[in-house]
Amino acid sequence: MALQRGVNAGDAVKEPHSVSLKVLRLSRPSLSLQHPLPLPTPSTSPSDSPTLFPAPSASLAYPSSTNDAFILSPLLTLPPAFGSAYVGETFSCTLCANNEVLPGASTPKTITNVRIEAEMKIPSSKAAIPLVLGPEAVSDIEGEGGKEVEGGVDLQPARSLQKVVNFDLKEEGSHVLAVTVTYTETTPTSGKVRTFRKLYQFICKGCMVVRTKTGVLPSPSDILRRWALEAQLENCGEETIVLDTVHLDTRLGFTGQGLNWEIEGEGEKPVLMPGDVQQVCFLLEERGEGEKEVVDGRVVFGSLSLGWRG
Repeated sequence: MALQRGVNAGDAVKEPHSVSLKVLRLSRPSLSLQHPLPLPTPSTSPSDSPTLFPAPSASLAYPSSTNDAFILSPLLTLPPAFGSAYVGETFSCTLCANNEVLPGASTPKTITNVRIEAEMKIPSSKAAIPLVLGPEAVSDIEGEGGKEVEGGVDLQPARSLQKVVNFDLKEEGSHVLAVTVTYTETTPTSGKVRTFRKLYQFICKGCMVVRTKTGVLPSPSDILRRWALEAQLENCGEETIVLDTVHLDTRLGFTGQGLNWEIEGEGEKPVLMPGDVQQVCFLLEERGEGEKEVVDGRVVFGSLSLGWRG
């Protein structure tokens, strides 16, 4: 007689979760494009026949009574995909836990004590970094069908709990956002705590490539020396950027002066298309005879700080 094989708990069909998780990256919108048609040329058709050319407003991105041939419209468009993440940006996304139990379901379920936790795994650290979620308020609950309790939120059917996470990207490489959702599911006959975890991986790339070189300048004194520091800034990203600031933070024993667009006061800031290069220069002077910082046999003048916007 054949023995009946016991059913392994791992082989059993898992019950679907009553709470779903949606993650959306918060990105800056852009102006949508429109392609206006050219103005119709004079036609020799009879006046009672329809024109052979459509109205110029037919190709506009939004209804308008005026003929606007400009390619950009006042409408804003969100990015169609995740997009690229660059070093120096603040990665922001919204986490939304939705109660998928429909009103009037055959098996009534109550969802309580819903909590969202998130952490970020970066290339330079083996341990994940816990992230602070905000805002901490009852307004996180979409609609009026939720109640905030200690340690979690009670959600009515078809309601959501939303949180926002921000993380400063400081290094290149693969980043993993781990989101954990925990909730209590109660039925007329039982109750249990359920949890699930989702991972979202993205690649962080460098937006700016910096190449520097120094040259010795004639000095009025044999003790205090002077140098010229040149830097080439290349936009290696996929978007056009505007350089806001280029600042040199000098170390002890040195002073620096920028010789760039900021010396002109309210001058126009450089605009870099993808692949463009901007060259900047600084004048360095030695001050005092204090001990200088030396790394690998080289004197450290300072650190270069860049600020840009897309």
